[in-house]
Amino acid sequence: MKKLLSVFVLLLSVTTIAQQKIDRKALVSRHNVQNTALDTLASLTVGNGTFAFTVDATGLQTFPEKYAKGIPLGTESEWGWDSYKNTSGYKFSETLKKYKQYGRDVTYSVQEKGAPRNNEAVNWFRQNPHLLQLGNLGFEITKKDGSLAKPEDIKSISQTLNLWTGEIESRFEVDGIPVTVLTASHQEKDAIGVRVKSELLKQNRIKVRLRIPFPTGDWADMGIKWDGTQGYKSTLAQKSKTEAVITHPMDSISYDVHLKWNGNGQVKKKGDNYFVVEPAGTDTFELSCLFGLTTKKSVAIPSFLDIENSSIAGWKHFWESGAAVDFSGSTDPRANELERRVILSQYLTKVQCTGKVPPQETGLTYNSWFGKPHLEMHWWHGVHFALWNRPELLEKSLPWYQKVFDKAKKLANRQGFEGARWQKMTDPDGNESPSSIGAFLIWQQPHFITYADLMYRAKPTEATLKLYSERVFETANFMASFANYDSKNDRYVLGPGVIPAQERFKAMETFNPTYELAYWNWALKTAIFWKKKMNQEVPKKWEDVLAKLSKLPVQNDVYLATESATDSYTNPEFKTDHPSVLGTFGMLPETSLLDKKIMKNTFDLVWKTWSWDKTWGWDFPMTAMSAARLGMPDKAIDALFMNIKTNTYLKNGHNYQAERLTLYLPGNGGVLTAVAMMCAGWDGTTEENPGFPKDGTWKVKSEGFKKMF
Repeated sequence: MKKLLSVFVLLLSVTTIAQQKIDRKALVSRHNVQNTALDTLASLTVGNGTFAFTVDATGLQTFPEKYAKGIPLGTESEWGWDSYKNTSGYKFSETLKKYKQYGRDVTYSVQEKGAPRNNEAVNWFRQNPHLLQLGNLGFEITKKDGSLAKPEDIKSISQTLNLWTGEIESRFEVDGIPVTVLTASHQEKDAIGVRVKSELLKQNRIKVRLRIPFPTGDWADMGIKWDGTQGYKSTLAQKSKTEAVITHPMDSISYDVHLKWNGNGQVKKKGDNYFVVEPAGTDTFELSCLFGLTTKKSVAIPSFLDIENSSIAGWKHFWESGAAVDFSGSTDPRANELERRVILSQYLTKVQCTGKVPPQETGLTYNSWFGKPHLEMHWWHGVHFALWNRPELLEKSLPWYQKVFDKAKKLANRQGFEGARWQKMTDPDGNESPSSIGAFLIWQQPHFITYADLMYRAKPTEATLKLYSERVFETANFMASFANYDSKNDRYVLGPGVIPAQERFKAMETFNPTYELAYWNWALKTAIFWKKKMNQEVPKKWEDVLAKLSKLPVQNDVYLATESATDSYTNPEFKTDHPSVLGTFGMLPETSLLDKKIMKNTFDLVWKTWSWDKTWGWDFPMTAMSAARLGMPDKAIDALFMNIKTNTYLKNGHNYQAERLTLYLPGNGGVLTAVAMMCAGWDGTTEENPGFPKDGTWKVKSEGFKKMF
């Protein structure tokens, strides 16, 4: 009886442990970011998904030049786009070049050798529109000798990003006098609030400076160009003793910066685009700064307290929703670091990637590729939200595909294809951006079917099918149309006229990339499933293409990158960039085209011979996903921690790539996607946490995840 009682108690304790929910506040808070120096790669950001504001160790953007080559001190919103005047009258048609594809002329928007006007037009349409750095808000702190404080004058730094509340507290000293700054972002408005406490305020030695930079029009924009030929000039209107608005007209946009402060402060114009807010008479100063398009309507500016409360409530809701995973208790020394990357990646992708427009790869911090979204990267920016049981955060961007739907159909039509061809590099209105590589990519094409199917999994209703079906079906129409029938071999072929996700192959020499073939197979099957769920007739062309789609190319019992590259593993150039062949069974589930034994051989060869130092941040999570599906959880962990520069995760959680690309959000989204799969598994798995080793070194406590396909 005593023995039975002991067994009962043991079982009860095990059940109790299994039912215990993760202490999410403790989980999140143990990864709060701490800074004790002006670390230019440790900038911290507040924001709400459509707007972000990045600060240095002072809690504002006081030293933008010092941070320009690190994580820049940016202020960006998804509505903030401008285009220079098209004084040369460039037409998009001037960017088009004809290629012979499938026996007919097909136009692609690319640069052309020896065609100056074409190349000028290409550069103009790549450059315009460009996302703006809306303003630089920093301190002007006067030292006792009358000079302005420089970076080296900021002492005793102690800065904390409170992840649970989304607030940054910054403490430092100037001339031995303490300053405390609290910075937060409103979660529904493009507004930041700052509260400053210091005796320096009483001495009139702290002012808040707002400078509006000129857009560089370059590939990157760090928000530090203070002069420009465009002649933009801002105007200041004082609305009351505690409110003012600065209006900044440009070539194709005009926006306002609304300011609200407490006490007897005042704002003065110091230059064409340079303003200073001067607090007065107190040791505490609160300032709100709201950005928005110029309007004649009255605008309610939230107070600092309103902004702080919004941040606290919004972040509490975020962390208490969706999934969570806790690695405490693991003896693998990498566990805590993986947990840190997971927590900070959730924070960063929520701040930078949850707007109504697919984000650029550097989010809302600084421009890369002129600030333009890359639709093939939207998979990495957004899929993890659904797997972490926050589908609504991915869903926010999906109406954009309806907004640009007609342009996607016109692109397909211009090239002689059916359906809708989704753009690669685009702008907020869905216009195609020229690119000698991007114009030929196709792996973004099935992505919309992925997103729609994730939405259906989250809410499997007729309403969901109706909401997305037209875009799903037109996506499939293009895919079936793009596959070219090879009568000699009685099969359908992708290309030539294609560049794979591994961007190392010439478009007009390349056909049948392995990952893209598998993705075509999966997406067409899914579109057919949707047709049947809606009791609609399945197009015969879809079924024909699916039945006769080329087999995955094999050589020496491994999958080639493409059928056209028989030297996939002997040519050093072809062992660089994304090893997207692993996405065939990693990003994608097992398809009817796949042989898992050959896939395992392929994984082993890629693992041993790839030039991993010439890869990108999402390649490591993709490799981990493939390893997990192949039943190699130890390799999945090893992939996530491969010691390669592009797999670096900074103190603030950003995935560092190189000097020109100091943050890379697809890497963060990749970590979250891989970890979700490793916890919840994928269709058909029954094992708990299938992507983690079962040797006792990993203690994984997870809740709320959704399975991958």
